[in-house]
Amino acid sequence: MTGPIIGQAAVRQVVVDEAGEGQRLDNFLLRHLKGVPKTHVYRLIRSGQVRVNKARAQADTRLAPGDTVRVPPVRTAQSTATGLEAQSGGPADEGGLVAGAPAREFPVLFEDEAVLAIHKPSGVAVHGGSGVAHGVIEQLRQARPGARFLELVHRLDKDTSGILLLAKKRSALVHLQDQFRRTAGQAGVHKVYAALVWGQWPSRQKVVDLALHKTLDAAGERHVRVVQDDHPDGRRSISLVKVVQSWPGAAELAQPVSLLDVTLKTGRTHQIRVHLAHHGHAIVGDPKYGDFVRNRQWARGPLRFGRMFLHARQIAFDHPVSGQRLTLEAPLPLECATLLARL
Repeated sequence: MTGPIIGQAAVRQVVVDEAGEGQRLDNFLLRHLKGVPKTHVYRLIRSGQVRVNKARAQADTRLAPGDTVRVPPVRTAQSTATGLEAQSGGPADEGGLVAGAPAREFPVLFEDEAVLAIHKPSGVAVHGGSGVAHGVIEQLRQARPGARFLELVHRLDKDTSGILLLAKKRSALVHLQDQFRRTAGQAGVHKVYAALVWGQWPSRQKVVDLALHKTLDAAGERHVRVVQDDHPDGRRSISLVKVVQSWPGAAELAQPVSLLDVTLKTGRTHQIRVHLAHHGHAIVGDPKYGDFVRNRQWARGPLRFGRMFLHARQIAFDHPVSGQRLTLEAPLPLECATLLARL
């Protein structure tokens, strides 16, 4: 950040117009509160100082035309615009550059005038915030300064690799996000993940149907746990599991592992990671819900595998313009494919 720090004089009440339909609250604030540190924006949201229609809201709250967003006094860099430069984020500021973000392209799996699908590597966050300076979206916007609109359609965890969809038009964003919100049994987005887990997953266990509860700690870190079906804050979560291959514990393996295909019927935060760990088969390399001792042994031992083995390998969706059903595939990253070959 450059320039002296100055204060915003008063609370702002900002009305969202049609261009802001479907936008997340955190993205809305981050895009327009230029010069405000991301960690500060998330802190304002968590503390309840940012409100939507006079009610507390979460960072992932989706905005709609006519919503009124309360923006509290903030501190911004004088060298950038103070406060909200526009009321909703119209074409002139969509896809705007992020100061200091490194320009980076990622392997493209599909691209046309409405949709961009990339192969996200493990270890890269999809967007900045909560201790991450620059994510995929900031780096792509910097690499594509002529893009008038570029937004994430969904998220992948930082340590998960695979297919990530972005929208190049507001109408495409709204259409695709509607598909993601459809519940099990409705025609929507079909996602399959490859996961290597500790132990031998029982072939008879094909459906995991558990309620999940998400919390945030003081630092904004997400934690998800399984709760009873009648828990007031629990959300039903369904994963379909298929065993692709299993390996017994022998030689440098030291213990059995299983390669799974996991199909999501719902899309909750950390759903696959928590579902599999709850059944005693944590994902290899998972730093949050996994087996830390075994993860360290594999990272430092002869296998030299130091990442989480969770990969978004396939996605199917209806194209937002043509309506054609598209199925995209992302091959396993080299480090994952090499590990399987050694097994």
